[in-house]
Amino acid sequence: MKKLPYGISDYERLIENEYYYVDKTMYIEKLENLAEPYIIFLRPRKFGKTLFTSTLENYYDIKKVEKFEKLYGETYIGKNPTKLKNSYHILKFNFSGIDTTNNETTINGFKNKVKSSIRLFVQNYGLDFYVNDNEEAENILDNLIKAFSIQKAGKKIYVIIDEYDQFANELLGFNTDQFKNLVSKNGKVRKWYEILKEGTESVVDRIFITGVAPITLDSLTSGFNISSDITQDREFNEMMGFTEKELTRLMEEQNISKEKREKLLPIMKENYDGYRFSIYGKEKIYNSNMCLYFLSRYIRFKEIPEQLIDMNIASDYSKLGKMLTLCKGEEREKVIGKAVSGEGIVSELIQKFNPAIEFTEQDLISMLYYLGYLTIAGEVFEKPWLKIPNRVMKEIYSSYFLEILSKNTDLQVSESDYNEMLEEIAIHGKIDKIIEKVGEYLKKLSNRDYQKFDGATEKVE
Repeated sequence: MKKLPYGISDYERLIENEYYYVDKTMYIEKLENLAEPYIIFLRPRKFGKTLFTSTLENYYDIKKVEKFEKLYGETYIGKNPTKLKNSYHILKFNFSGIDTTNNETTINGFKNKVKSSIRLFVQNYGLDFYVNDNEEAENILDNLIKAFSIQKAGKKIYVIIDEYDQFANELLGFNTDQFKNLVSKNGKVRKWYEILKEGTESVVDRIFITGVAPITLDSLTSGFNISSDITQDREFNEMMGFTEKELTRLMEEQNISKEKREKLLPIMKENYDGYRFSIYGKEKIYNSNMCLYFLSRYIRFKEIPEQLIDMNIASDYSKLGKMLTLCKGEEREKVIGKAVSGEGIVSELIQKFNPAIEFTEQDLISMLYYLGYLTIAGEVFEKPWLKIPNRVMKEIYSSYFLEILSKNTDLQVSESDYNEMLEEIAIHGKIDKIIEKVGEYLKKLSNRDYQKFDGATEKVE
């Protein structure tokens, strides 16, 4: 029996240490067959983005030729290799964990991430290149590209960027001016992407970028206007996360009997399933990290976990909640109230946000989709119908939504009611009383405001 891969995001380590791998390698072939070589793909936190970038990294790395059979022999792509396998020098960046306390720490954090990645690249491929600590991040990248084109004539680079937006998302939660400085015409981050774009004219052959939200895409467009966003493409709906079939196979591999699977699967479905990222996607998706957390606890303690929410996940999502402040005023309360009360919201999804202007109601609805608060439950006149995907998401955010409503509206919540609601969520996983209070608030909206909102958020029976 192979080990459960909870918390493992390094593909090589996962395979070599005999962890179970939910095979997503057929999407390597799909990506390679796209006409567009520069891809952006967005998903909420904890959906397996880092593991997928590691899977790409190991597959295309020119230094991993000898290990190809060991790493991919049992996978789809191992049995159906593409013409570009093991043909690239991999330059990988991960922009998570940058200190955004102030402008200086952010710029230095970004620069240090760039330097460490380039140093590793130089070491891996034996380049004669010195990373000058006194150079700016964009100059270091520019000099590397020039050195590579000379020393590795005829060879190509595959650039992989994981968590491209994490530090930017944090800044937008509390310091929009600092964010604007970084991605403005003369901003350090924008200049870096301009250099990366220039690199595609010489040695950068392919780019794959992951993140959570397209919050920086509009700001970077003039500096990096070559990428194709496939986030909502139907053929990539199931590229990350687990389908029910994949989850069932994983449980079988862990020797969980059919009788126990039939008991566990409905619980996991209610709490972790329900995501659809393309309006025409074939299947709903389970949050993979939440499923692995649940199963790891179940296998270890031989019983269903008392706490169904991985606190690591809850913490990650609560940080993203700060971004909701981008939408000011009553529009935010209306959208949040509709979402928590269980009513569907019909709205187009924005593909690029511009934080230079105030968020609209449609911007907020789209942001809730990208962050995982809402997902596509269907369609109305070819527009997405969005709802909260599952019970865990309701539990994570109901208290947050209630706090926003009580602070910024005339909704009155007594201390006893508030404590009762939190207890219902924490102990019983119920949100009935919160929905009751939200209903009270919605009734207080004037007919004019309610009609205006209702016209943009048609309910589907």
